[in-house]
Amino acid sequence: MNSGDYCYIWRAPDWPSWRYDLVALAESLARAGRAQGVLLGRLADAGPGLRDQASLVALTDDVINTSEIEGEHLNAASVRSSIARRLGVDIGSLAPVDRHVEGVVEMVLDASTHCVMPLTAERLFAWHASLFPTGYSGLSKIATGAWRDDVHVSGPVGRQKVHYEALPAHRLPGEMMRFLEWVNNPAVAEPALIRAGLGHLWFVTLHPFDDGNGRIARAIGDLSLARADGSPQRFYSLSAQIQRERKAYYDILERTQKGTLDVTEWLLWFLRMLDEAVGHAHHALDAVLEKARFWQRLAGASLNERQVKVLNRLLDGFEGKLTSSKWAALAKCSPDTALRDINELVQAGVLQRSTAGGRSTSYELLGLRRSSA
Repeated sequence: MNSGDYCYIWRAPDWPSWRYDLVALAESLARAGRAQGVLLGRLADAGPGLRDQASLVALTDDVINTSEIEGEHLNAASVRSSIARRLGVDIGSLAPVDRHVEGVVEMVLDASTHCVMPLTAERLFAWHASLFPTGYSGLSKIATGAWRDDVHVSGPVGRQKVHYEALPAHRLPGEMMRFLEWVNNPAVAEPALIRAGLGHLWFVTLHPFDDGNGRIARAIGDLSLARADGSPQRFYSLSAQIQRERKAYYDILERTQKGTLDVTEWLLWFLRMLDEAVGHAHHALDAVLEKARFWQRLAGASLNERQVKVLNRLLDGFEGKLTSSKWAALAKCSPDTALRDINELVQAGVLQRSTAGGRSTSYELLGLRRSSA
């Protein structure tokens, strides 16, 4: 049963008979369930427009961070534009979007918005193909729309190494059929949140593709969470929380995959991540509500298109100090026009000169209250 010095759980004679201590999980399950209920309760009191904005924030975080976990960095503006266009949310001007961003967005949105649809091999193949539209992962040619072969490697060309011994490829069709039957069986008795954690672990342990298994496993987790929430709209990002604790994520996956079929420790960690993800979603919702109140206060104000665009950038979380030169770059206007736009907003009580020192005068929104995440 050993692989080197380790025993992989898929080699166990009773694989995949997952075991867990429901008593040990009860408190974490209750806490995560309460957190979800409070968040969904707050959103129920918000209008459809605010819910769409909150969903846009959560999905953008999800797409960016599920790729960040794998070391891939997507352009946040492109991701946000792609999601906004698909959801029909007006965010003003849209950023250019490449096909790689579109592919990750397609998978994440399909997992949540069509969560009630059965998960099938064909659907997984489509997700995988959308992640690798060129058929390459970096410089390596990979099979898309098909299960992997027996070798799974990583590293620079010529220095690749086997970093996880997955089960033999000839077993994948049968193993994946068993996994998909479990995912799609509404009569299975596990609590919904435990199913989300088990589905994530089960898929990533099967490792059925050449690459992209982590991202697809997290999408399957999101699909299960959407089913548990009873809503195709996502308002929190588990991937963003996993990215915050990325090292711990890989550590516990490795420990679990080289342990026994008692996965209580993994489920405790998964539920804690879920609870914290919902906590961060409250901060994001606070920001969405504050943005709505900001524009309500400015209802009827005479603002030009440049001012609306840059104010929205500030409200969405502008990094660094806002100067007239940055305004000119964001609004694509001359420095004189930028300074005129700013001065009008200072006189209207929308912006104020920052009290922080510096070589250049900077500005900040006046009276905006933001909760710290």
